[in-house]
Amino acid sequence: MAPPASTNTPACAARCCGPTPAQRDRLVEIRDNLTARIAEAQHEGWLGEVEGLQVSLAGATDKLAQIDRRNSSRNRTTVELGMPTVPLQSSSP
Repeated sequence: MAPPASTNTPACAARCCGPTPAQRDRLVEIRDNLTARIAEAQHEGWLGEVEGLQVSLAGATDKLAQIDRRNSSRNRTTVELGMPTVPLQSSSP
């Protein structure tokens, strides 16, 4: 029996944490390429190919949305709440 796969690898981190902003440009290239391949497959009448490519396109689009959501949540404005005040209690017995 094979030993369990390590969970401390870059591949595991990518699956667990999602795509990173550094991957965005490559994902845009992949999305654009998939869109062109879908158009070609539709033109050629390759219906099975179209369906498979659409699944891949949905995955790439979802990963781009994850990156964009993560980036927009990091750019929110910080609100200064100030220091809380704690009333002093008298120390009478």
